[in-house]
Amino acid sequence: MRAGTAGRAERAAPPRPLRRLVMALRRRPPLRLCARLPDFFLLLLFRGCLIGAVNLKSSNRNPVVQEFESVELSCIITDSQTNDPRIEWKKIQGDQTAYVFFDNKIQGDLAGRAEVLGQTSLKIWNVTRKDSALYRCEVVARNDRKEIDEITIELIVQVKPVTPVCRVPKAVPVGKTATLHCQESEGFPRPYYSWYRNDMPLPTDSRVNPRFRNSSFLLNSETGTLVFSAVHKEDSGQYFCIASNDAGSARCEEQEMEVYDLNIAGIIGGVLVVLAVLALITLGICCAYRRGYFINNRQDGESYKTPGKSDGVNYIRTDEEYFYRGIPPFLFAMKKAPGTTGSPSAHNKALCGSSQPSLLKHVGQYSQGKKPDGEDSTRLNQKQFSNFDLKYFICPRQCSLCGGH
Repeated sequence: MRAGTAGRAERAAPPRPLRRLVMALRRRPPLRLCARLPDFFLLLLFRGCLIGAVNLKSSNRNPVVQEFESVELSCIITDSQTNDPRIEWKKIQGDQTAYVFFDNKIQGDLAGRAEVLGQTSLKIWNVTRKDSALYRCEVVARNDRKEIDEITIELIVQVKPVTPVCRVPKAVPVGKTATLHCQESEGFPRPYYSWYRNDMPLPTDSRVNPRFRNSSFLLNSETGTLVFSAVHKEDSGQYFCIASNDAGSARCEEQEMEVYDLNIAGIIGGVLVVLAVLALITLGICCAYRRGYFINNRQDGESYKTPGKSDGVNYIRTDEEYFYRGIPPFLFAMKKAPGTTGSPSAHNKALCGSSQPSLLKHVGQYSQGKKPDGEDSTRLNQKQFSNFDLKYFICPRQCSLCGGH
């Protein structure tokens, strides 16, 4: 056993030249620090911690605040060799960029309600919905190898909804469709809507709740519409809507919707009554028109009709109408002229036998369907027959017919 052990020990021992090399390496002096510095810088470079570079960080890069509250936009310098770096804040909305803090002063719409805390952080008081934007903190350190660094913070301002506008139909017949509307335009983020009937919340679909098995409606919580495909008597009640978001909620006033039975017989009866009334009105208008109630009573109108007289004389309307018929409006009834006796025909004969040539001329023109040129018939009569007491015009076709009346 000993011989075997000794043999294995001899085989395990290294040869003498190799043993000398190992001993020499053990006696080698340690490397100097200056020889190891390049490796140290490479290590820092790969880890992103280069000495002499300005670096920023933020405790909250997505702050959320309600309207009219205050908020702090955190921007912290972690590394810098510059004692007094230049700080700038910018506000970015869409494609527009504006200074918020520049040249050690608050700029723009934040003037008077913002300040820089410590060295770089920005605090805003009484924030509004218009303050929702991206804010960029920029630091310029002239003495650092990396002179510029920046960080972006997104500010979200939540707005509580205002009282929504609700529209509820007052009365709907059984079996008809009905749509209830609820809308709110101020809240941010966009609110969601819920409807209540008699203080009981309604589901988005009536089929998912056995309590509403006698109803058939769908609720869109994004648009605020509540649609009944066919209303039932059980759908009558007081309805109101609530608009809600992360900032709060608001509700409209209750409005009543009544569901009633449709009376077909009553509708038919009402239609018949209306038709009967219209028929009576039409009949009355026709009768009144035939009796002359719609004729204009003014003497200067085209539809003038003289009132009836008891003297048996036929009176005409206007000379225009009778001229259109070819009948001259020239002979007339009168009181007895001086020196004449007898019936109206005798007076007319006396007129026809007048020696005034102008009268006979005009009578001849009218008997041929012509109107005297340049003279109005009324003025003509007053000029030609001023010696008579004229009253009303009558219409024989020609003067020779005077004896026939």
